[in-house]
Amino acid sequence: MPRTAAVALGLLAVLAASACKQDRPGRPQTAPHPHVGMWVTADGRIRQELLPDGRYEEARDGRERAYTGRYTVTGDHIDYFDDLGFTATGDVRDGVLYHEHLVLYRER
Repeated sequence: MPRTAAVALGLLAVLAASACKQDRPGRPQTAPHPHVGMWVTADGRIRQELLPDGRYEEARDGRERAYTGRYTVTGDHIDYFDDLGFTATGDVRDGVLYHEHLVLYRER
């Protein structure tokens, strides 16, 4: 094998090993979904953070963690499962999150 190919393979092995850091024993850590992050209404009253671990936290009118729960993502569709037992849905279209009656924009 040529030396440059061997170096490239070695580099790939190092990158693969670092990409498989463990967040829980026996489970490789995966890259966060592109929709992970903070989403905010235009008036700033509602802030919804989609966390990389599949949880969300929503602040309303300055009340931190007014709603919390888990979410799943299928393409650009989001299903929410609130800790209080209710469910909701959302869809990301053209960089805007339409969550039930809310319109949220990515915070930069």
